[in-house]
Amino acid sequence: MGMKAYGSGYAAEPIQSISLDDAGADQAASQAPVSPEQLRRAILTGGVGSALEYYDFAIFGLATALVFRHIFFPTLGANAGLLASFGTYGAGFLARPFGGLFFGSLGDRKGRKFVLLLTIAIMGVSTMLVGLLPSGPVGAVVLVALRLVQGFGAGAEQAGASTLMAEVSPVPRRGFFAALPFVGIFAGFGLATATFSVMQHTLGNDEILAWAWRLPFLASVVLIGVAVWIRLRLRESPVFLNLEGAREVVRSPMKTVMTTARRPVLAAVLMRFAEQGGSTIYTTIVIAFLGGTVATRMGVRSSDLATIGTTGALIATLASAITTPMFGALSDRIGRITVYRAGAIFMLLWSLPSWWMVSTGNPLWIAVAMFGGLAIGANSMLGAQCAHFAELFGNRCRYSGVALAREIGAVLSGGLAPVLGIYLVGLAGGAFWVMGVYTAVLATLTLIGVALSTETRGRDLTDLNDAIH
Repeated sequence: MGMKAYGSGYAAEPIQSISLDDAGADQAASQAPVSPEQLRRAILTGGVGSALEYYDFAIFGLATALVFRHIFFPTLGANAGLLASFGTYGAGFLARPFGGLFFGSLGDRKGRKFVLLLTIAIMGVSTMLVGLLPSGPVGAVVLVALRLVQGFGAGAEQAGASTLMAEVSPVPRRGFFAALPFVGIFAGFGLATATFSVMQHTLGNDEILAWAWRLPFLASVVLIGVAVWIRLRLRESPVFLNLEGAREVVRSPMKTVMTTARRPVLAAVLMRFAEQGGSTIYTTIVIAFLGGTVATRMGVRSSDLATIGTTGALIATLASAITTPMFGALSDRIGRITVYRAGAIFMLLWSLPSWWMVSTGNPLWIAVAMFGGLAIGANSMLGAQCAHFAELFGNRCRYSGVALAREIGAVLSGGLAPVLGIYLVGLAGGAFWVMGVYTAVLATLTLIGVALSTETRGRDLTDLNDAIH
């Protein structure tokens, strides 16, 4: 099976700047298929949507690591309760491919804007309702249901944001602009992490377990309102409008993906393993490992080490808001594949040393481990991925292809990572090297995906054919 990349003549053009001041944005937008105002609005709507999605998932992940086993699974032991909590967390990832199938197909048939409005409302409402749940078994059952709904809505959110942004970006700087909405990921994660960090520093553990854990979930209603208001003012992607005007919209875009785009889907799924899996590992699992295994071994309070982990996650997340678009811009200069491969190799080499750092319980080493794993390793790949995945698929099935690949990769890496990681650590008696090896395996699988893919920088996104044959 051969590979072919389609270009539009922009691939070799130099990138003059990665800043987004008004002059730079206006100059870039003059080369884009939309006005400067619409380009900024697309960046904003993607960023706010990503912020809400990751705020939702981050507060759920942090609550899973810190409080859910006490609230919903109090009769189980410490390790079993943690496994049950992370099983609930993983349920959201299980639902994401189905959401990707449904909303991705809808986005290719009805347009990007309609789906982005629908998914943001579904995610936000389900998150808010978690804050109203009763404790105990009944609450646990409803929690799983809400998590499934949340995951279903999130299944096409990032795929839609990245697809729309890639389609409205100026071609020479598509990698940079396509990565900008994903700064919202770190804004959302940073907001969630900061909220829990403030609670840990100002409230006692009893107060958090009694009522305060509900506040971050209830507060998501504010983000819902802002996101819906912004997206109502967004215009449809001109690439989709051209497709619609030419009567090239297909009735079953997901069927088209499954029959004609299997190789780009497989490549993109594997390329998500180290990125999504690494992101989950260096935030959620690290905090759970510190509060459980490391705290027990060192004979200190679980909440003390969990707080150190939360602070480390916050530092790494804030740094990622800078590094991700920087790596996107770098992919404009040297290519998507080069940046992605380098990120996966870094993750492979970082895996065992970083988990040794975490196992020491030293706050400085923990911060360094999480910074390297998230801000450099996982998000160097994310920076290149934002444009690359959209460039892999033809115009008729782009939203469907990106959504399907992203969400299958998410459930296999981000969804299974916490449950499998905690289980393996338990089997090995808390040995740090288990998670190091597990992280290295994810990085190796991503390198295989990179080998299956092809360079797409500068590709014409009006092309109806996939970039890989």
